[in-house]
Order: sequence, then C-alpha cells, then structure tokens
Amino acid sequence: MIYLKSESEIEKMRESALIVSRTLAEVGKHIEPGVTTGKLDRIAEEYIAKENGRPAFKGYGPKGSEFPATLCISINEEVVHGIPGDRELKEGDIVSVDCGVEKNGYFGDHAYTFAVGECDDETLKLLRTTLESLYKGIEQAIHGNRMGDLANAIQTHCENEGYGVVRELVGHGIGKAMHEDPSVPNFGKKGKGERLRSGMTLAVEPMITMGSWKTKTLNDGWTVVTADGSLAAHYEHDIVIREDKAEILSTFDYIAELSDKNENNILYYG
Repeated sequence: MIYLKSESEIEKMRESALIVSRTLAEVGKHIEPGVTTGKLDRIAEEYIAKENGRPAFKGYGPKGSEFPATLCISINEEVVHGIPGDRELKEGDIVSVDCGVEKNGYFGDHAYTFAVGECDDETLKLLRTTLESLYKGIEQAIHGNRMGDLANAIQTHCENEGYGVVRELVGHGIGKAMHEDPSVPNFGKKGKGERLRSGMTLAVEPMITMGSWKTKTLNDGWTVVTADGSLAAHYEHDIVIREDKAEILSTFDYIAELSDKNENNILYYG
C-alpha cells in the first residue's frame, strides 16, 4: 500500500533526512587511511544522539539476526550492508556510508560513497557515473511518470558506460517506516511500472558495479558483495514526487563543504 504524505509529514521527513545528511558529513570528516569502520560508526551514533534522533539501522531485522550498528559501511566490492568493526580504511579504497535516522515518527535514509585518499581514474569514473545516475533518475520522478521512467534513466546512464546495475537490491518508499511501498528499482522499461503521484516519498539509490550486476551475501547474513569481486558504488537521496520536479529532502551540500579540507574524498556531489 502506497501512502501519500501531507506537507506536515514531509517536513518531519525532511528533518530526519537532514540529520542523516549532517551525519554523513560528520563521518566524512574522519574518512582517511587508518581509521576503522567501527570508529566511524561511533561518531555517527554520537552525532545522531546529539540531534535527538534514533539510529534506524541498529536493531533492524528479524529477531536474532538484527543489524548491530548505526551505519552500513561497505568497502570496495561490498555493495551494501557492510557491518562496521575493526577493519581499517586504506589508501585507494572506496567506502559507501549508508545511514538511517528516525525522529518524531518519520525516517530519513541515504548514502554517499567516498574515495579514501587517492583513487585511480577508473574508480573515480565509477563513482561519478553512479552519482550522476542518481540525479538522472530523480529528473524522471515527477507526477504522472512511471517507475520504469526513473529506473530506465539510471540503468541507461550506467550501462552506456559499461557498468553493471544491481538487480537483487532496490530503493524503496519511506515515511513512517524506513521501508514502505513501492519498490524503486534501478533498471526497467520506460512507461512501465507504478504510476508516480504527488506526495509519494521515495528513497532512490543506484547500486552500480564495475563488472557483473550479480551479487551474493556473506556469511554474516548482511554484507552484500559483487559476485565477481568488482568495485561497487552506492548513492541515495530521499525525495518527494511533485507535479513538475521532484523535491530532494536530503542533501550532499554538507559533504561538499568538506572539500576545502579534504579534496580527495569529496569527488563530486551534484
């Protein structure tokens, strides 16, 4: 069931989304070779608490196998849902940081892939193309279009560059729950799929690989990696469908402000 949001609900969602945006930037300040993913997770949890929010990922999932951390931190061939711990970031890594927050009964959820120190041009192109595809999809997220229009824009942009578009994982509706209907795939045909309507709120999140689109899940039950070991990038925004142009509730502007301090991990922010 798809739930259209009122303007007052959208404002509550914006508040949660912007806490996520600021959290990602706070984490971004500390992304450098030698830092552990566990330290980044602690930084995020402390920041969210100061904002009077609740980490949405921590404790999420079926009883007995709940996600144990505030952030999903996925490195290199890890697509999504990486579990923070003792692993140290290394020069040339790419790291996707995905964060969710609940405040006042509404959720925000988005992600950014950082480059750690100096990365080669081929890797940077993957990140740039994936981020560009996010905005290509959002351009199609207007009242009256179909979900396939959004999905096809992402797929076409990435496949034209020779990249794989993950099929097993998709974006989602968001609001009073972190995951609501409808599903938001990153592949599809124009004119097909769910009709987009004003007031729909979506988390759009292309997950793109340098090789095959196929994935597998590790024995921890959470971490999804590329089946062929190729690099993967992941970006995500929360949006509202409007009549003429989608409204983006989240922002990468806080991350962009870090560029003067650390140009290497702020590749491109749209």
